[in-house]
Amino acid sequence: MSAEPGTVRPGGRTARVRAAVLRAAGDVLAEHGFAHLDLADVARRAEVGKTTVYRRWGSVTGLVADLLADMAEQSLPREDTGTVLGDLRANARLVQRTLADPRQGALFRAVIAAATCDERTAEALRRFYDIRVAEWAPCVQQGVARGELPPETDAEEVVRAVSAPLYYALLTTGTPPAPAAADRAARAAFAAAAAGVYATT
Repeated sequence: MSAEPGTVRPGGRTARVRAAVLRAAGDVLAEHGFAHLDLADVARRAEVGKTTVYRRWGSVTGLVADLLADMAEQSLPREDTGTVLGDLRANARLVQRTLADPRQGALFRAVIAAATCDERTAEALRRFYDIRVAEWAPCVQQGVARGELPPETDAEEVVRAVSAPLYYALLTTGTPPAPAAADRAARAAFAAAAAGVYATT
């Protein structure tokens, strides 16, 4: 059975083609939004044949799904500062820098907007965040083991609580969050977790 378009992980020359196409797709999303993402235009920008793009990704949503998968793969690994608060601050600062980046911030806004009306894009976006949350959840689990947080603390919910206010600020004000907002989000999530807000029992 053939793989679903946009899910193949090729190597060699095809890996270079994939990288060029995904870079071009990200550029279009950042510059013009999801509504203007067109496979033929992406192929032209990537200097790749249209047939190759249509055959491999099949649709705009297939291309976005693969772009998000690639972004998850390329994301920086979590930091280990030795404390929960330090780790959560590092996570918040990473999110803040991403959203404040002119290209990355615009790209995320475009994908989030598309996810509200396209289920495949929404699924791809959920997978992206599942991967990122799973990457950072161990910092909370280690904090529990060190006695910094109550037992049965839901690690994934704590990580989500760090990012949530940063995304909310971006989407509701149109202004990228500042480093101070990242630190505030980390402190708030840590304080809530330490108070048992995210304990499952």
